[in-house]
Amino acid sequence: MANNPCIIIADDHPLFRSALCGTLQRELNEPQLIEAADFNSLQTAVEAHKTANLILLDLHMPGAEGFSALVFLTAHYAHIPVMVVSAMEEPDIIRRAMDHGACGFLPKSASIEDMTAALTAALAGNLWLPAGIDDTPAANEAELNIAESLARLTPQQFRVAAMVNQGLLNKQIAYELNVTEATIKAHMTEIFRKLGVHSRTQAVLAMAQLAINPNSTLEAFRSQALPLQ
Repeated sequence: MANNPCIIIADDHPLFRSALCGTLQRELNEPQLIEAADFNSLQTAVEAHKTANLILLDLHMPGAEGFSALVFLTAHYAHIPVMVVSAMEEPDIIRRAMDHGACGFLPKSASIEDMTAALTAALAGNLWLPAGIDDTPAANEAELNIAESLARLTPQQFRVAAMVNQGLLNKQIAYELNVTEATIKAHMTEIFRKLGVHSRTQAVLAMAQLAINPNSTLEAFRSQALPLQ
């Protein structure tokens, strides 16, 4: 294994990041470890380290819905392998992660031996899955279609779309990104066009296809009785 691999760890739990960093430092040869606690800091980290060797990504990434952060990374930084590291170990979730371009799936309950094997495989450009998991496709057509559409968004459009998904209004998004409201409106026009929708509500419903549990997310959203605008 090469010396000094650059690895970005994207997880919102500081204790887990700290534990993972300790394991990586013991198991790898002087790794350069970059931490990100949410989607915005992940975007910043990847932009600053475009030659990173590996991204370790938790699916519960604040600021991104379900598999959307994975879709973003594999679309804009296809040269950097992304391994999902998650406490959710259901075969369906693992296979969906692979459908969206992950180079592997490492359960948080994995042994040190399995973690080392997974990292070695990923850093060597190989796929790695837990024992007993095959690569049978699991994502449905609607999910794959919205992933393809999201992949066409620019990084800034993706960030705006993620904020829309969190319920922020244009003026709030403009404030957060330090741009004008007119700029956000222009981004929204492009987001709607690329997603094939005509309203914020339709955009949120479309992006819900990438949730960990799409049906529950859609039902919860629709229960609010929000009209399509």
